[in-house]
Amino acid sequence: MAEQMEPAGWLEALGWFSLSVAFACALVILADVFLLGRRQHMWIMNLVYPVTALYWGPVALWFYYAHGRRTSEPAVAEHGMPDSDKLPDWNDQSKAISHCGAGCTLGDIAAEWLVLATSLTLAGKALYADFALDFAFAWVLGVVFQYFTIVPMRGIGRLRGIWAAVKADTLSIVAFQIGLFFGMWLYQEIIFSPGLPKTTAAYWMMMQLSMVLGFFTAWPVNAWLVRAGWKERM
Repeated sequence: MAEQMEPAGWLEALGWFSLSVAFACALVILADVFLLGRRQHMWIMNLVYPVTALYWGPVALWFYYAHGRRTSEPAVAEHGMPDSDKLPDWNDQSKAISHCGAGCTLGDIAAEWLVLATSLTLAGKALYADFALDFAFAWVLGVVFQYFTIVPMRGIGRLRGIWAAVKADTLSIVAFQIGLFFGMWLYQEIIFSPGLPKTTAAYWMMMQLSMVLGFFTAWPVNAWLVRAGWKERM
């Protein structure tokens, strides 16, 4: 196993705090959705919001309470669906990014632990194996998340839905992963060279920050995808 750097005590403590806050935010959203009966009108958002909280933490919790609750089934039954054309662009674009971001997050978590469990390397580096598997898993899950958004909104068949999801999310996932991979390279190869162990909280806090960076690098692409009609306004 390649030599790695154990994080300083203060950094590890900060990592545990960051992860704890993020998990608490995700649990609050899950409780609101499944225990208090505020399931989303579009069911895939029941997963998107808590998964987004795993890296955005309190920001995702604020967005859910400020905007996500408005599209829950009880709110839609009482007030109808919000008019997406009247929502600010940043609202639609944030939701669009969150779809691919949720798929990327789950895919990255699964891929990272798989690389660790199998001691997989690419060109002699575990980081490159992380990149390859992260992208593969993220692309598959991102397309799945997008499929369950596009098909019910457009009322199209399965094959057309798969193609529409691939077309809508591939560029978004590439853009998200560019920011994520740059962040991973920065903290594993530069800041904490020769790299933090994946079994530390500090590593996953850095992953949270890298995912936030990926969210912003995906923003311009998603803004274009929404304007072009490849992604739905919600």
